[in-house]
Amino acid sequence: MKKDNLTELREEPGKSNAYTYKNVAKGNFCGPDETYPVDSLKRAKSALSLAHNAEDPEAIKSCVYSKYPELRKGSKMKNRRS
Repeated sequence: MKKDNLTELREEPGKSNAYTYKNVAKGNFCGPDETYPVDSLKRAKSALSLAHNAEDPEAIKSCVYSKYPELRKGSKMKNRRS
């Protein structure tokens, strides 16, 4: 992607860090354009806390919960992964 296009992309809501995660596999993102990485529990929690910035926050949350069901409120698996 050209630098000009990337700059424009990063100005869109929820995409300020688009394409900045070089060491995260493509399947470990919950947002479009390689945003909202979820390759670790810490990043999954971060994605949830930042989801309100996304164009479709519910899609981000749904993706995170599918990868880390223990993060759902009231989950009995809450402390399984750290």
